[in-house]
Amino acid sequence: MAKAAPRPGLVIAALASAGISSAFTQTMVTPLVALLPGIFDTTAENTAWIFTATLLAAAIAVPISGRLGDLFGKRRMIFILAIPLIIGAIMCALAPNVQVMIAGRAMQGLGSGMVPLGIAILRDVVPKERLASGIATVSATLGAGAAIGLPIAAAVIEFSSWRILFWAAAVVTGLIVLTIWLIVPAVPAGAKGQRFDGVGAAGLAVGLVALILGVSKGSVWGWGSPLTLSLLIAAAVVFVLWGVWETRTTDPLIDLRTTVKPRVLLTNVASVFVGFGMYASSLVFPQVLQLSSGTGYGLGQSILAAGLWMAPAGLMMLVLSPVGGRMSNTRGPKFTFFVGVVILAAGYGVALLAMSHAWGILLAGLVVNSGVAFAYGAMPAIIMSAVPRSETGAANGFNTLMRSLGTTIGSSIVGIVLAQMTIQYRGATVPSEAGFHTVLIIGAGVALIAAVIVAFIPAAKADVERVAAPVIPGSNDSNDSNGSNDKGSPEDASGEPVLAQASR
Repeated sequence: MAKAAPRPGLVIAALASAGISSAFTQTMVTPLVALLPGIFDTTAENTAWIFTATLLAAAIAVPISGRLGDLFGKRRMIFILAIPLIIGAIMCALAPNVQVMIAGRAMQGLGSGMVPLGIAILRDVVPKERLASGIATVSATLGAGAAIGLPIAAAVIEFSSWRILFWAAAVVTGLIVLTIWLIVPAVPAGAKGQRFDGVGAAGLAVGLVALILGVSKGSVWGWGSPLTLSLLIAAAVVFVLWGVWETRTTDPLIDLRTTVKPRVLLTNVASVFVGFGMYASSLVFPQVLQLSSGTGYGLGQSILAAGLWMAPAGLMMLVLSPVGGRMSNTRGPKFTFFVGVVILAAGYGVALLAMSHAWGILLAGLVVNSGVAFAYGAMPAIIMSAVPRSETGAANGFNTLMRSLGTTIGSSIVGIVLAQMTIQYRGATVPSEAGFHTVLIIGAGVALIAAVIVAFIPAAKADVERVAAPVIPGSNDSNDSNGSNDKGSPEDASGEPVLAQASR
């Protein structure tokens, strides 16, 4: 039975563990990329669908599961999402062919909604003084889980069977669900009495599938091919129709009236650029580490060694996320967001100067992920400060979707650059040093664009007052005229976000 008054630290730890597990599940097949065609005796184009299926399923599941969490309970939805995670892992562990593997990975992609739901739960069960740091910690697991899991996956693949990865994922997911059931309390659904928008969910799913397929496969099918153009045009038409429906239906899947508020809209737009900025480094650094030193710029590391060089950057996200939470408490999440994207841009500068050494990649990764830790922790804090409690899950899911779209777009653009800027090495075509430098420059530029967007996010009244009159040590109840708490409380006594009131 879940505890009625759990310790905040245990709740945060349980939800962060779920986030790390979910993120690791999505990226643990990365070391298998080159091996999958041989494992299943098929082409690289066919095995690429193993990754695309996960991406598509996650994009659809995240915003829909967020809304379902608002309607029927966020904790309950986490338990439901764990089912396809476990089933998908078992399917992959037993997969006799690539078709079953693709289906299993699609099932695992459905579990991606656990992280935004976990963030949304924090608003309901964690005390106000711990909320900002809790949000930052759980949000950071999106990047930390992938970075930490990479060397673990590489080690398993190198020294044992790759199928063990999926068996372990199934067992760990089951243990985490049990932990959440024991530690995280159930809270009433925030949107009782409302109905689920099935038409809106179907429209969003169709639009996202068309958009992500067009963007992720455009470089393979050809950007000017009839299939790619048809998908992108279809996505545009569907999203327009979907937007009209969402503004007219009584209980929309995503309340677009809330998403167009400047504080929410600009945060979501900036999230796309941050997702791009974060992912560009994760595509460049492993390749530079693993390329042969005979190229003159590759560092000749094994998959396992490359993962170990990058793992500290993932740990840095977990270490710095509470620091970002405290910064949001004292200066406001907008300030933390801005600091994060500036640090992210600086990380690419470090990479440009030091990528000729493994320790330089390590240092650049630490700086990049430090920025991501601050930015990722601040995004949901800004979003949740501007939406009603009844929309917390859906709003967080939509913000996570924006980050994912950024990584998808970033992956396509980076892929185009590296495919166009190549050299021949021992009969193989590999990305050139100039290509890697170009991607790093693009990553820095994207991060700086994000900084400009963040600068224009309206500062909430509570943020301004927090800076002007910081909390006095020892004071536990310093409230502003709206009833908000200087420790970062987003709500007044009625339960409605104070920052949402201020924005009206």
